[in-house]
Amino acid sequence: MTTEIERRFLFDELPAGAPVTTYEIEQAYLNRKPVLRIRRKTSEETTSCEFTFKGKKTGAIGKEEMNLSLNEDAYEHLKEKADGIILHKTRYVYDLGGALKAEADVFHAPYEDLRIVEVEFTSEEAAASFVPPEWFGEEITGVKRYSNASLAYDAQL
Repeated sequence: MTTEIERRFLFDELPAGAPVTTYEIEQAYLNRKPVLRIRRKTSEETTSCEFTFKGKKTGAIGKEEMNLSLNEDAYEHLKEKADGIILHKTRYVYDLGGALKAEADVFHAPYEDLRIVEVEFTSEEAAASFVPPEWFGEEITGVKRYSNASLAYDAQL
């Protein structure tokens, strides 16, 4: 099991310059507590599927996380059991330097006006010292209504 340490922000516009990579994401939730999620990521080159368990908090913003690869058949089987709505978004990944990446998600209906960018860190200290770029907006780290699980289950903002 690993620890996911991330900060999340709203944003209005993608930054100038080409992203490192772009892909489509479809994700669904099988359970809320603990969070059990399935996700399919598709790019021009590849498609991958995974099952994710998100556990208890490990610090101020850290959370236990375990990812397992799924084949397409297993993903489709589990997708039939999904609760709530299935989220669709386009992810643009930008290099922020120093091994940091900005993962900017532009959501599709019913959240077509929602844009969230997140940055993952190796420690809570690194997360605390991070200075967001100008294109990042309001910080929403820890704001439950903006979690993907809440978006899938509550279908509102």
